[in-house]
Amino acid sequence: MEITFIDDTKQVTKEEMSKIEELLQFAADYLKLPENTEMSVTFMDNQGIQEINRDYRDKDAPTDVISFAIEDEGEEELPIFFAEEEWEGLPNELGDIMISIEKAQEQAKEYGHSYEREVGFLALHGFLHINRYDHMTPEDEKVMFGLQKEILNAYGLKR
Repeated sequence: MEITFIDDTKQVTKEEMSKIEELLQFAADYLKLPENTEMSVTFMDNQGIQEINRDYRDKDAPTDVISFAIEDEGEEELPIFFAEEEWEGLPNELGDIMISIEKAQEQAKEYGHSYEREVGFLALHGFLHINRYDHMTPEDEKVMFGLQKEILNAYGLKR
């Protein structure tokens, strides 16, 4: 899987990005995603993520993680249909994840675990969203949160 990292904060180290990449690669293998899968992860501050949250979700407050799945259709968008042979060679584009490192730092302190664990949790949470998992209903929440815990435990990123 190819992951593009963007650090708007200029504070995330290469080592931290490498650890997130390793976790997301593990999760991609766990979900048996095709090798030609692509996605991006952007690290930002609370102000940047608040603007996105306001503009796209009508919530004028910072949040910890926002994800945009490529295959999600907007209200006025029409679906695109390709013949099976036209998909060959095209990358499996998942979408984009935005993480507020400020929120991750705040939440790590609040929850009493490491910043590394919090950022990993948020990256995986966003990753599951761009892979069509959600927690809008109790049934969906049980599935998504169960899978999230399963992957984190299998990877070894515990509280």
